[in-house]
Amino acid sequence: MTTGASTPTAPRRSRARTLAPLGVAAWLVLEIWLLTLVAGAAGGFAVLGLLAGAGVLGTVVIKRAGRRAFTNLTQTLQQQPGAAAPTGGGEGNGLLMLGGLLLMLPGVVSDALGLLLLLPPVRTRLGRYAERSLERRMRAASPGTLGNAFQQVRIHRPDGKVVQGEVIREPGAGRPDEPDVPRPPLTP
Repeated sequence: MTTGASTPTAPRRSRARTLAPLGVAAWLVLEIWLLTLVAGAAGGFAVLGLLAGAGVLGTVVIKRAGRRAFTNLTQTLQQQPGAAAPTGGGEGNGLLMLGGLLLMLPGVVSDALGLLLLLPPVRTRLGRYAERSLERRMRAASPGTLGNAFQQVRIHRPDGKVVQGEVIREPGAGRPDEPDVPRPPLTP
């Protein structure tokens, strides 16, 4: 049965979501090409040593940053209400972990980016930039409640299917002020 209503279409994907797989593929090709260049110049064992060393360094960095983050969390949870917050040491743990993860990934470009994130001035500037960007996005976001967000998700589903139907109440299961009136059966 058609009601004449237009069928909803899926929302268009953003340009970044469309080009992201292409960017990841180009990054992988670049990493493989650079590893073959380094292997041609320095040898296969040098590349293997480089990858193993970067993996171990990345593991150490992630472990150390995780311990610092856990220590800061326990200090914050153990402090008395109204006391001053613990100072220092907690800034940049997320970026430090990202640097360690980039070091663990095999490749020359990811290792270079991971080593850059180990430098405190780079982490500080990148952290400030990310904070300003997040604040700008939060100011630009429309105000609303969490219920409104769920309502929008429900309305804008990609498939957009609507099932038309009828609510049937059993006699005696209705509201107390509603009389029990027999209803005819539904026919297909």
